[in-house]
Amino acid sequence: MLITLWLRVGALLGKTLLWLLGLGLLGWALSSAWFAWHHSGAVSAQEQIPPGEAAMTQGIIQTAVRIVDQHREGTRYLRDAHAKAHGCVKAEVQVLEQLAPELRQGVFAEPGKIWQANIRLSNGNAYPQFDSIRDARGMAIKLLDVTGPQLLKEQPLRTEQDFVMFNHPNFFVSDVAEYAQNVAAQADGKKVLAFFPGWDPRSWQVRHLFIALATLSPAPTSPTQTTYFSVSPYKFGSANAKFRVAPDPASCPSYELPAQNQDLPNFLRSALTQQLSTDRVAACFVLQIQRQDPSKYMPLEDTSIEWRESDAPFETVARVRIAPQDFDTPAQNLACDNQSFNPWFGLEEHRPIGGINRLRKAVYEAVSDYRHSRNAEQ
Repeated sequence: MLITLWLRVGALLGKTLLWLLGLGLLGWALSSAWFAWHHSGAVSAQEQIPPGEAAMTQGIIQTAVRIVDQHREGTRYLRDAHAKAHGCVKAEVQVLEQLAPELRQGVFAEPGKIWQANIRLSNGNAYPQFDSIRDARGMAIKLLDVTGPQLLKEQPLRTEQDFVMFNHPNFFVSDVAEYAQNVAAQADGKKVLAFFPGWDPRSWQVRHLFIALATLSPAPTSPTQTTYFSVSPYKFGSANAKFRVAPDPASCPSYELPAQNQDLPNFLRSALTQQLSTDRVAACFVLQIQRQDPSKYMPLEDTSIEWRESDAPFETVARVRIAPQDFDTPAQNLACDNQSFNPWFGLEEHRPIGGINRLRKAVYEAVSDYRHSRNAEQ
């Protein structure tokens, strides 16, 4: 009797699980079809600023300052993101000799031109943590002695062009409104709830949660063996484009990094030191652009959407070479910490566009001013 009962219960549970699996697959198929339909077709090649964005930006600045206050290292105030550097190094960025005429824009206008540059390599978290912890990894490039009118009219004496990137092609928020909700939740220590702002399932940001989890990837072997993306779009002359920096081992001497002790808290800095300072081997990258094709679904105002390479391939415009050097000294590390990178430091030909970049302009400036002023008081 009991055996028969258990068999019937087992059969019922099996059928229920199959039904649930079928419903799950159907839901996945329908949501995938809806996403493909909703995210297809032509887009605007012009920025579209939503109402209320300026007010939301002011709220985000207050939250960002709160994060800086929360994540001090002793008495020193750190960045609200990418607080931990693996090192700041000197580099050369050379525009391709045989660059197509339509790609000769801004700092890439002169084929063969060699720019001296500073590069900061970092973890993404707002507080320094072990490199073995899953995290975003960042690269910021600052070209030096760049002549021409700067984007920030109130700082006309700047002679820089910055490119700010991290190691994932799309962002885990779409726009300023979503960023405001997300960063406020994170500042309150509610990282997962940042993607579930209410009980209404329509407000849940499950796809963006998966993007965030993919962004928080395991540590690379070395900061020089990672690909970095601008995520948000920029002007490229009269076109719109995103940037990417990818390893280019063919342009450097062959090198195999000795195995690093990944239990050490700063093993990515150790890997960088091993290659550049101990073994004296250069690191090489290509700097590429991906131009927007407005007839494809390549939106300017939604940074959660990856621009597909099948719609617009990346095109190399320059090569980056980090020569062997000694960079890990107390004086250089302090200078690295004090250096500011901002996508709005640069020329009109590379003006940042889209909501997240408009937000960056206000937040980067406010947080940088606050951090530097508080550190100067120490």
